[in-house]
Amino acid sequence: MTTNTYTTPALDPARTALLLMDFQPVVLGAVPDPEGVLARAGEALAWARAHGAHVVFVRVALAEKDAAAVPAHNKTFSQAVAAGYLTDGTAATAVHESLKAGEDDLTVRKTRISAFASDTDLRAELRARGVDTLVLAGLSTSGVVLTTLRQAADEDYRLFLLADATADPDPEVHRVLMEKVFPHQAEIISTADLAALSTAAQ
Repeated sequence: MTTNTYTTPALDPARTALLLMDFQPVVLGAVPDPEGVLARAGEALAWARAHGAHVVFVRVALAEKDAAAVPAHNKTFSQAVAAGYLTDGTAATAVHESLKAGEDDLTVRKTRISAFASDTDLRAELRARGVDTLVLAGLSTSGVVLTTLRQAADEDYRLFLLADATADPDPEVHRVLMEKVFPHQAEIISTADLAALSTAAQ
């Protein structure tokens, strides 16, 4: 009988994109230890810069026309429109100032939860760059991380999730997703693991 075995793959930075998702003041304010998770995101960004991985900044923000198109039955975004806290062009919806975009980085603005929402060109951009592996970090675990990870898995990306650069307003929800849901579709690692995994590929 043939048994299929699986080992954690190494990271080839040239085919890898680091997705830093929703690291915005409006979202950071809702999670525990925002300074800590932001610092880990910064470390992941430094790794990507040092090893030549692609970098994608993902942020959620609604322009006036986007807000007008949100139906009342969309609970999450209709509430955001009413409160006005996802308005594009405000400091609250900008990528946090500590995470500086470089000339070759991608910045994706989305108007729904997933980084692969239909109004973004992320899928085409990744394909054009030859990316088949994603390293995910973001806020919140039950929001952009969950929806993006599940969609990316269905599209056959190799996935790594940075547990220490991800957080949720509800620590128990974060724990359950990290321990019981995400391991079925992604490698759960820390930012400290990145250097060793990329060195192994070389």
